[in-house]
Amino acid sequence: MKYHVIYDGNCNLCVSLVQQMENLDQGAQFDYIPMQDEAVLNRFQITAKDCELGMILIDANNPEHRWQGSDAAEEIARKIPFAEGLVSLYRKIPGLKSLGDKAYEEIRDNRYQWFGKRDRTYHSPYPIGCIALGAGEREKGKGTR
Repeated sequence: MKYHVIYDGNCNLCVSLVQQMENLDQGAQFDYIPMQDEAVLNRFQITAKDCELGMILIDANNPEHRWQGSDAAEEIARKIPFAEGLVSLYRKIPGLKSLGDKAYEEIRDNRYQWFGKRDRTYHSPYPIGCIALGAGEREKGKGTR
């Protein structure tokens, strides 16, 4: 199953987290769309105003199935093998989800002041439509991204 991650390509924190995900996933489950790419956002009927509410995760097989903000972050973590248990625990502790939502909103609203803003938009080497290479193919340099 493939998912599209819409992130702020001008936010230092957001880009750092996307790069961590790229290293872990290498395009197998996730591809990445900067929210500054209006042409791609239009394909999903997403506006810049929609993006102001936080990152968006879209199920590529069912694009109407979407998560946003802290819900998107949780769903992404559920897809990463070592983090799935942490998300389950996080969701079971009373009040922690609400606290996490508030923390996400605070970081979202202050990300440029706290972490800085990039001069140029970051574009992932795993853009929408990328095909993940198997380990052997990556070593040989075959395939496309």
